[in-house]
Amino acid sequence: MTKRFLEKTVLITGASSGIGAALARELATQGAALTLCGRRLDRLQELKREFDAQNRRCIIRQCDVNKTSELEEAVNATVKEFGKLDVLVANAGFGVVGNFETLEIEDYRRQFETNVFGLLATAKAGLSELKKSRGVLVLLGSVASYVSLPGNTAYAMSKFAVRAFAEGVTPELKSAGVSVVLISPGFVESEIRRVDNRGQLQAEAADPVNAWLQMPADRAARIIARAIAKRKREKIVTFHGIIAVLLKRHFRGVFFWLASRGLRSRREPG
Repeated sequence: MTKRFLEKTVLITGASSGIGAALARELATQGAALTLCGRRLDRLQELKREFDAQNRRCIIRQCDVNKTSELEEAVNATVKEFGKLDVLVANAGFGVVGNFETLEIEDYRRQFETNVFGLLATAKAGLSELKKSRGVLVLLGSVASYVSLPGNTAYAMSKFAVRAFAEGVTPELKSAGVSVVLISPGFVESEIRRVDNRGQLQAEAADPVNAWLQMPADRAARIIARAIAKRKREKIVTFHGIIAVLLKRHFRGVFFWLASRGLRSRREPG
C-alpha cells in the first residue's frame, strides 16, 4: 500500500458514513492522522474503535457544520493533537428532493445552509492552518452540479454553488500555497439517498438508485485519495458521472431527450 499520506493530518466532516467514512479508512491505511467530524457520535465512536484496533492515529469530534464554533473547536483539537492540519475535507451534506411545486422555500434554504454555507464555514475554520502547511482544501461537489434533474433542483443548485466557489477560490488561494480539489461524485454507495429533507436518516427507506449503478464507497475513496495526493483541480468520480457530464457539455439535445424519457422525479424518502 502506497503511504501517500504518511505524516499528513486530515480533518473530514460528514465522516460518520458513506464517502466520508470510506475516505477515512482509505487515508488511514495510507498513513494519515485523522480528525473525524459528524453529527452521529455513535458512528464516529465505532470508527474510532476500528482505528484504535489498527493502531491508527485518530480523534473524533461531534460536529454540525452549521455551528461555526464546533468547526473551529475541531480544527483547534486537530492542531493540539497532531500539530498541524494538512488536508481539510468539506464532505458533510445531504440532499433535498421533490418537485419545485411541492417544496417550500424553507426546503431550499435548509439545503443551502448545510451544503453551501456549512461548506464555506468549514473552509473558513481551517484556512489559516492550511496556509501554514501549504495544504489542500477538498470540496465535495457532485455530478449534479452539471446535471440538474427533475425532483433534484435544490440539491443541484447547492452543488452548482459549490462548483462556482471552487472555480473562483482556487486562484485566490494558489499564492498562499493552498490547493483546492473539487470532487464531483456520481452515484456512490451511501446513505444520502435515504436521508429526508430535514437531514434525518430514514433507515428503512429503499435506495432509489439500483445497486448495480452505484460505485462501492471504498473504490470511490481510493479514487478521491489519489486526486487529493495529486492536488487535481477536479475529479469526477464514477464512469456514468463522466458520461453524463460529457453528454451535457457536448450533446445537450441527446442528454435532454434521454432525461425526458428515462428519468423520473425523485421523492423524499420515508
